[in-house]
Amino acid sequence: MSAFRPCVLIPTYDNPATVRSVVARARAQVDDVLVVDDGGGDEARRVLDAIAAEGLARVRRREVNGGKGAAVKTGLAWARELGFTHALQVDADGQHAIEDAPRFLDAARARPEALVLGAPIFDESAPRARRVGREITIFWTNFEAGPGVITDPMCGFRVYPVEAALAVTVRGDAMDFDPEIAVKMVWAGAPVINLPTRVRYVPRGEGGVSHFRMVRDNALISWMHTRLSIARIARGRPR
Repeated sequence: MSAFRPCVLIPTYDNPATVRSVVARARAQVDDVLVVDDGGGDEARRVLDAIAAEGLARVRRREVNGGKGAAVKTGLAWARELGFTHALQVDADGQHAIEDAPRFLDAARARPEALVLGAPIFDESAPRARRVGREITIFWTNFEAGPGVITDPMCGFRVYPVEAALAVTVRGDAMDFDPEIAVKMVWAGAPVINLPTRVRYVPRGEGGVSHFRMVRDNALISWMHTRLSIARIARGRPR
């Protein structure tokens, strides 16, 4: 790859209290920030319009909410249109340690073909139910992609090589997107770099909003693992 041109990609759905801070923290690390508004409400739109007007980030709006995965797909295609080679995905709720961006981008620059995934270090703010669900999806991902290849498939702090990410077909449009694209990229031959990073669940009092729908999203993730496990068995040993 002759040039390394990264951007930050922030998918957001109704995070008016936190998205400006996330954008500002991202801009302190990377010059170019792309925000995809996944059909958020009026308050979120006003905040994002102001961010765009001030030149802090480029903002693209999806008129209908499609899910986190749908927003990331839109953002990756947009990043390619703008000539970016890599996209650092960051959640808009403020849970990620954006100061780790240089370390993640250095890894991507050194191995531009690699998928760089965050291996989260949680504090006491992490809900127990979410931890249990994460351990289950890690178990199935180890089966699908090979033991230890992907430390944690759910962490949304990651660097995609844009062309390689867009080259794989990902059916998931909601919270099932993150693990599915990671496994599909491994199947397509992308090496994986797992880097530790701290993750903090932001309380509602600080503007934290979780859009994880326990029943629906767990059902989608379970169906995704069913599909991938069947495909893994058909493929034989993971490569």
